[in-house]
Amino acid sequence: MDDQTRIELEAAAFRRLQLHLMQDRTDVQNIDMMNLAGFCRNCLSRWYQEAANERGIDMTKDEGREAFYGMPYDQWRDQFQTEANDTQKAEFKKAFAENVEAKK
Repeated sequence: MDDQTRIELEAAAFRRLQLHLMQDRTDVQNIDMMNLAGFCRNCLSRWYQEAANERGIDMTKDEGREAFYGMPYDQWRDQFQTEANDTQKAEFKKAFAENVEAKK
């Protein structure tokens, strides 16, 4: 497989993942994704922003989130996010430390 085809397939898979998370499974909470998988929608939006910045495209955290979520993050949060319980919050602290802070 040539590089261009590989890039196009990877981009298509990313777009399908994004669609799945943003339309098909809005019930899945970011905190649960982070606790189970070590990443969430916010991570994906950050990776998108970082990739843009690495290529000389000036993109803020909020702009990256809006590009990934398809709407301002506050709007997404208000529409789909539920309040985390104490167990989820404790698990998140551990997952965030292992998967985000440890990689800085």
